[in-house]
Amino acid sequence: MASALPSATYDDRRGRLETYFDRTASKTWERLTSDAPVSGIRATVRAGRDRMRDTLLSWLPADMTGLRLLDAGCGTGALAVEAARRGAAVVAIDVAGSLVNVARDRMPAGLNIDWRVGDMLDPTLGRFDHVVAMDSLIHYRAFDIVDVVQGLAERTNGSLLFTFAPSTRPLVVMHAVGKLFPRADRAPAIEPVRERLLRTLIGGAVPGARIGRGARIASGFYTSHALEVLPG
Repeated sequence: MASALPSATYDDRRGRLETYFDRTASKTWERLTSDAPVSGIRATVRAGRDRMRDTLLSWLPADMTGLRLLDAGCGTGALAVEAARRGAAVVAIDVAGSLVNVARDRMPAGLNIDWRVGDMLDPTLGRFDHVVAMDSLIHYRAFDIVDVVQGLAERTNGSLLFTFAPSTRPLVVMHAVGKLFPRADRAPAIEPVRERLLRTLIGGAVPGARIGRGARIASGFYTSHALEVLPG
C-alpha cells in the first residue's frame, strides 16, 4: 500500500494550528491543561478532555513495558506522561513548540519520553506498537483525517486511537457561527465529521484494518468521538 501524502488542505490547516497555538492560545492552553481555576465553560472542556484521555488510556495495555507509543499531537503532554508511567517508550510530537516546552517542563523525572516539535506524519519517527491522536485531528476535514489515519496505520503494529469532532447539531451550529468572525480573530475551525462516512473511508483506505471500540464524550462545550483502528 502506498504511503498517504499530506494534502494541501492538511498542510494549510497544520500551519494555521501552529500559528494559533504558538502565538495566540499558548497561555490559555497551558492554563486549561493545568490545575489552575478556569471559567465555567473552560471547566467543562477540561472535564471532557480528562474523560476522553482516561477513555483512550483504558484502551491501551496496563503494562506497556517494552512497547513504543506515538502521542500524535501531544499538546502539554498529559497522555504521554501516563503512557510512560506504564513503561512505554513514548515519542510525543506537536506542531506547537510552545506547548511542547510546557510538556517538557511538567514531565516528572525518570520517564522515557522523547519530546518533538513537528509533523505527526514524519516517517523518520519510525514504527510504533500504539499510536494515539487525541483531539489533534478535530480541525481537519474527513479526507485529511483518513489520509493521516492511513499514514499512521502503515507504521503501527497494534492499535491506532484517534478522536474526531462528530457531526452533531450543536457542533454544526458552532462551526457556522465561527465563520462569522474575522479570520484574524478566530481559532482554526473544528470540522464536524459524520462517523459513518469516516468508517467507510477508513475501510477503503486501510485494507484489512478493523475498526474496534468507539466512545463519544460530551461535556458542556466539549464533544469528541474516539475510534480504535486495528491495522491488518
